[in-house]
Amino acid sequence: MSADQSAVQMPVLEVEAVTLRFGGLTSLAAVDLYQERGEILAVIGPNGAGKTSLFNCLTGVYVPQEGRVTFRPTAGRDVDVLGSKPHEVNRAGIARTFQNIRLFGALTAVENVKIGVESRQKHGAIGAMVGTPRARREEQESDATAIELLRFVGLGRRANELANSLPYGDQRRLEIARALATSPSLLLLDEPAAGTNPAEKRQLEDLIRKVNDERDISVLLIEHDMRLVMSIASRIVVLNFGKVIATGTPAEIQSDPAVIEAYLGSEAADAAGA
Repeated sequence: MSADQSAVQMPVLEVEAVTLRFGGLTSLAAVDLYQERGEILAVIGPNGAGKTSLFNCLTGVYVPQEGRVTFRPTAGRDVDVLGSKPHEVNRAGIARTFQNIRLFGALTAVENVKIGVESRQKHGAIGAMVGTPRARREEQESDATAIELLRFVGLGRRANELANSLPYGDQRRLEIARALATSPSLLLLDEPAAGTNPAEKRQLEDLIRKVNDERDISVLLIEHDMRLVMSIASRIVVLNFGKVIATGTPAEIQSDPAVIEAYLGSEAADAAGA
């Protein structure tokens, strides 16, 4: 086996013994997980389990006191995430959405996506003001890419509508389009189904599969909607009080006593095992 073949088979993401403390509070305690390239991996757990803290560590928002996070955007290239700034993590190939939607409400849908595209471009502010050939070419590429991504997520006809005028489910999809505009290898989705209705959840489920299948992007998601998680995740990692208490397939997780207890309490766990 060649070095390149070996690298391809290595996980796209490895989290090793990550510990995050805020004063006397431990938010993450020696968390280990890995994600295979091309996998849809879900992280679940009760409120306060440390899920968003984990995402913040993976994207440079928080710097844990202990541990290591290795990201492999391509074969043969390792990126040490810890200590990198959020924009550096994004440039390396990790994009994310947020539990609370963070769109530019006064901009149109296409303008929101162009912000993501232009974060990868190189002409700079001066080139844009002077109107250099490179800047003009990248502007045309930005327009075309933004429109293509809006069509990909099902918002092609809403390109010129203001973001804050879109229905809630469409805003969720727009945020995914903007994240895709940064050309990620790994997409982190923080509760993408939060606040959506059943029809919007089904559309979101289809979109996540489409991103994974057609764009060949690994997807790591936090989600409370168990039907959605069980239907799309290849594997699931369960956090509780900042610790990993279970890892496995959806079927394994559904029958794990520790998971049942974490979600339903010890009495319910006893009843489930009876």
